[in-house]
Amino acid sequence: MPQYDNSLKPQVSWRQAFLVYKHHRVITMFFLGFSAGLPFLLVFTTLSFWLKEAEVSRSVIGFFSWVGITYSIKVMWAPVIDRLQIPLLSKWLGRRRGWMILAQLGIAAGLIGMAMTDPRTELFWLAVFALVVAFSSATQDVSVDAFRIEAVKKELQGAMAATYVFGYRVAILVTGAGALILSDLIPWSQVYLIMASLTLVGMITVLIISEPQVSISKDTNVQEERVVHFLQGSHHWNPYFRRISAWFLGAIVCPFVDFFERNGTLALVILLLISMYKISDITMGVMAGPFYLDMGFTKTQIGEITKIFGFFMTILGAAAGGVLVVRYGVMRPLLAGAILTAVTNLLFAYLASVEPSLTLLAAVIAADNLSGGFATSAFIAYLSSLTNTAYTATQYALFSSLMTLLPKIIAGFSGVVVDAYGYIVFFTYASVVGIPAILLVLYLMARANSAARSVIHDR
Repeated sequence: MPQYDNSLKPQVSWRQAFLVYKHHRVITMFFLGFSAGLPFLLVFTTLSFWLKEAEVSRSVIGFFSWVGITYSIKVMWAPVIDRLQIPLLSKWLGRRRGWMILAQLGIAAGLIGMAMTDPRTELFWLAVFALVVAFSSATQDVSVDAFRIEAVKKELQGAMAATYVFGYRVAILVTGAGALILSDLIPWSQVYLIMASLTLVGMITVLIISEPQVSISKDTNVQEERVVHFLQGSHHWNPYFRRISAWFLGAIVCPFVDFFERNGTLALVILLLISMYKISDITMGVMAGPFYLDMGFTKTQIGEITKIFGFFMTILGAAAGGVLVVRYGVMRPLLAGAILTAVTNLLFAYLASVEPSLTLLAAVIAADNLSGGFATSAFIAYLSSLTNTAYTATQYALFSSLMTLLPKIIAGFSGVVVDAYGYIVFFTYASVVGIPAILLVLYLMARANSAARSVIHDR
């Protein structure tokens, strides 16, 4: 059974908790977060603006969104990142940094390719280069997540997540609002070349930082020995097939077997929590934009309050989450994040019931983004605590894919609920669907407390 820190006594003092942001690894995550966030909008929203101005049809623009599937299926090649050593790069930089720099080179090459392509006459090649950017970006995400988890102890994961979110959000501002502003002054091709040059931020960071040192647990070594024994008993197989079997067992089977062996009967409960923790947040987010417009707010007002003001509130919430994870451990901030996310959706229901007010909108956005940033830091810290450093990339890629799959499916029905019952009922519904996540966190905490009491009693 996994052991969680549920004691009521704080882990460290407030001063020590805040000083976590001076840790060099924590600071590093801002730059890696910027590098991770840089490509995202350049193959989604920002690219859509470019295609629209190039008079590409809306249906084709919609098809371009399919490149985003790469982010949802990154777990498929995460085992390769965990196991495969890149010739020269891995020997020079190490396993994690080698993959990061390779992915960043792919992003840069893809963006340069997009910049050199005319969407009016070379739409196919633009799609190919966009796919290169998306695939390289998803690969970078896997390697950065693995680095973040392996670089520091679990108590610092909340702070690592907070600075990562900060850097990611800054990149979103640069590639979103920044790219649009630049496009009014220079051609889109030059905008994408400028964005490609910003990949140097991540590359320089990778060259400066050191490769994390990881140790393999005794249980993991025993598990790997099972693969060896299996192969010893299959000496009559074709040598090529044996090598393929060894790789498959070690890279794909072992990470999942390890997770279920370490967590026992709670493994399915943990996976259920991962799949449901973001439901309330993602469900609400789908209809947020249409709601603001239907309330009568202008696009300028929406941009200033939800994007700019909301950005700073998200960063503040993420930073607070990082501090509280250090001071109180993972589980209580995780519970608080789940509760706050559900409750703040009720504020949107109230906003829908009154006359439009910029002051009230700002207050609701402040609460929503503070809680969202807080919950994100706690949740990333929790997911990080579940991984085994022997299979970091594979296991975390599984978790990060799982955490958005069910929420996105449920969120797809958001418009149906709004059309049928209105915004007040919808936001109430978006709050209610967050209750299972709260109950699952409480259950895991209760099981951990029960296990801790049993250990004390046995002594």
